[in-house]
Amino acid sequence: MASLLNAARPPAFCPGCAHERSLHALDRAFETLALGPDEVAVVSDIGCSGLFDTFFAAHTFHGLHGRALTYAAGIKMAQPQLKVVVTMGDGGIGIGGAHLLAACRRNLDLTLLVLNNFNFGMTGGQCSCTTPPQAVVASGFLNALEQPIDICSVAAAAGAPFVGRASAYQPELARLLSEAIGYEGFAVVDIWGLCTGHYSRRNRLTPDEIERDMATLPTFTGLVARNQRSEYGARYRRVRDASAAGDGEEYEMAAIFPLPVKDRREIALLGAAGDRINSAGSLLAHAAILGGMQATQKNDYDITVMRGPSVSELILSPEPIGYTGVERPDLVVALAPEGVRRKAELFAKMAPTGRVLCEKGLVLPATAARLLEVDFKRHGFRRTERALAALVLLARGGDPITLAMLEGGLRRISRGEILDAGLDLIERAKAVPWPPRESQQ
Repeated sequence: MASLLNAARPPAFCPGCAHERSLHALDRAFETLALGPDEVAVVSDIGCSGLFDTFFAAHTFHGLHGRALTYAAGIKMAQPQLKVVVTMGDGGIGIGGAHLLAACRRNLDLTLLVLNNFNFGMTGGQCSCTTPPQAVVASGFLNALEQPIDICSVAAAAGAPFVGRASAYQPELARLLSEAIGYEGFAVVDIWGLCTGHYSRRNRLTPDEIERDMATLPTFTGLVARNQRSEYGARYRRVRDASAAGDGEEYEMAAIFPLPVKDRREIALLGAAGDRINSAGSLLAHAAILGGMQATQKNDYDITVMRGPSVSELILSPEPIGYTGVERPDLVVALAPEGVRRKAELFAKMAPTGRVLCEKGLVLPATAARLLEVDFKRHGFRRTERALAALVLLARGGDPITLAMLEGGLRRISRGEILDAGLDLIERAKAVPWPPRESQQ
């Protein structure tokens, strides 16, 4: 298998920086495992280690300092077939230490490479969580007041099943990295090396001295026997499916209704706390899935929960959805000024073919979309009923769902009195004159 290094962006580190050795060792590990660019995701955060995502021609993600493991976990759960490799520095490990502990406990199939050069190399050489107390660094005497952590001992104590420590100058580094990547579970490799831009300019440190210092710590070469257990992702899927089967239901929802629309729909439901906006969004998503659509839902509401805006953004598409953000909605359901204010910018982005189904009398931002005003109060719908009533009116027009899909979705997620109340509401909404006369602002 060919190198995965990005020919258009050759490595650019300080002369003598150990990160470049680690970069090439990682590339050799990918070659050893015969991994192609579509089989690898490199996730990084801020710092010199954060350059790794630029230098590989594969799936890559660059995030915030110390948070790389969180993004990597999401990628791995969504795309379990990928080999996800995380690169962080000792600075990022100190900032995101809680994420390291969670990853060790969870045992998701990720490989974490800690590029450990004992300081914050990108920001001027300040002390990090691994800086020796006697070192001279840009942050003055602060490192003399703290005990540095042993990343490997911490990871093993937290439950990591594969832990390795190596120098960037060891010829067998690539082999250790290939073993870590090939391991089915969470693997941590603590890679020691020189920061020639800052640390080694103030402190005498050579590859031989790194080897000497490493020898004073516990040896970690891979498997941690006491921490061996099932990988989190595979175990999660087994437990999830068994739990769904225990309820007497299939976990996956099969399409049982004809697909009503052939194109993608971006939708925003805008209301206030108590309007059951999120519940309506969930029902709409379930109904769309029963018609063979892909669906995503993203909710937004104030931390006060019981007051303020409530927003649910959905994408429905016959094709897989890569990004969940609604950028130019085809449909907006506007029921309260709180939600309208929260997402006011969406109205200006709507096309003339878009639709806004709104509460009669609600003041809206300027939009080119068609307005469909409904006096829900006059038709006897309480605030808690209007979001579902709006879905019924849309379903009567067959876009983006049909009435059969809506009722099927309701039966899928509701039981008992809630289901009965929902079915009754659907019948009441069928009696509302529809469609109303359209208007343009």
